[in-house]
Amino acid sequence: MHLYTLQYLFNGESREVELELKQPQLSVQEATMHLLQLHFGDGENSLLMPSADATPKEILAQAERLGLTRIRVV
Repeated sequence: MHLYTLQYLFNGESREVELELKQPQLSVQEATMHLLQLHFGDGENSLLMPSADATPKEILAQAERLGLTRIRVV
């Protein structure tokens, strides 16, 4: 298992979360999807989540619209 720390802003507020995953690398786009699921995954409106075939650019744009910015994997 690999431990990843994600640092980001959520609606302008600095946040940090740790994820333990099997995968040996974690891209910013994959980290963004984890954060979207963390903050909006349980919501009734599934339209907040990017589609399964969304490009990395579309994922980051959707996250920014929802208040997730400056996402870093450390």
